Amino acid sequence: MNKKIYDVVIIGAGPAGLSAGIYAARAKMDILILEKERTGGQIVTTEEIANYPGAVEDETGPSLISRMVNQVKSFGAEIVSEGITSVDFSNNIKVINGEKNVYKAKSVIIATGAKPRLLGVPGEKELTGRGVSYCATCDGDFFTDLEIFAIGGGDTALEEAMFLTKFARKVTVVHRRDKFRAAKSIVEKASKNEKIEFLMSKVVNEIIGEGVVEGIVFKDTVTEELTTYMADEEDMTFGVFVFVGYVPQTEVFKGHVELDASGYIPTDDTMRTNVPGVYAAGDIRPKSLRQVVTAVSDGAIAAVESEKYIEENA
Repeated sequence: MNKKIYDVVIIGAGPAGLSAGIYAARAKMDILILEKERTGGQIVTTEEIANYPGAVEDETGPSLISRMVNQVKSFGAEIVSEGITSVDFSNNIKVINGEKNVYKAKSVIIATGAKPRLLGVPGEKELTGRGVSYCATCDGDFFTDLEIFAIGGGDTALEEAMFLTKFARKVTVVHRRDKFRAAKSIVEKASKNEKIEFLMSKVVNEIIGEGVVEGIVFKDTVTEELTTYMADEEDMTFGVFVFVGYVPQTEVFKGHVELDASGYIPTDDTMRTNVPGVYAAGDIRPKSLRQVVTAVSDGAIAAVESEKYIEENA
């Protein structure tokens, strides 16, 4: 067992966790960042970043995260690659049980994020970032004057489809049912948009392409008939934007911190959870905009507040 007691253990090394690490390390706190997978979270799958303030020319997800990692390490932060098996937040000293070691801390920042719910069809993972996207704000501009298929039937899917019409020449909303789950007002607004078409009672069966999206196979949910759509010869490609929900990475925290009905961790404006000394930052929180810029803001606030908590409870 690691007998050391850290000032703060940050769980997750995406933008929120790295930002928390930068602020905490700069404040001379003794910190540890734990990451079970690849450092950087979802953003490392993004080929180009154009909307992050101060991004350099030709900025990519990996290049931005690399600079963040170098920055947090330069301030003395420790990053360990290890998954979490369980936690105990019931006492003043928090216990985090890793796959290899046990860690103790005076405070904890949870920044494990939320992953887009995947379609789970052939070609999806291979073409993510190459025509398949889960973020209209991030990637819509890359499909200016091209066609886009927006997959999903909830409020978010239709709202994002309308946003994508700012760029695409046509957006086709693909929904597995014959009626939308979205609010009637949103459906009516989308229906009036001349750039939006609807493909009902259809699901994606496969996404086709070598290097970029070139085609998509749909399956009729009633007849099970398969139909294939291929990119226009002049366009060579089109966008497939998936809006079928997110999955917050909170399983290990159930019973130890409050979760909402969707599995996210509610906080106040200072990132405090219902457990003293435990904070949440980034996509793990219920929020309207999941972007790097909001994640790093959450992380900074969480770090500053954890420092105050430690000082007040010293």
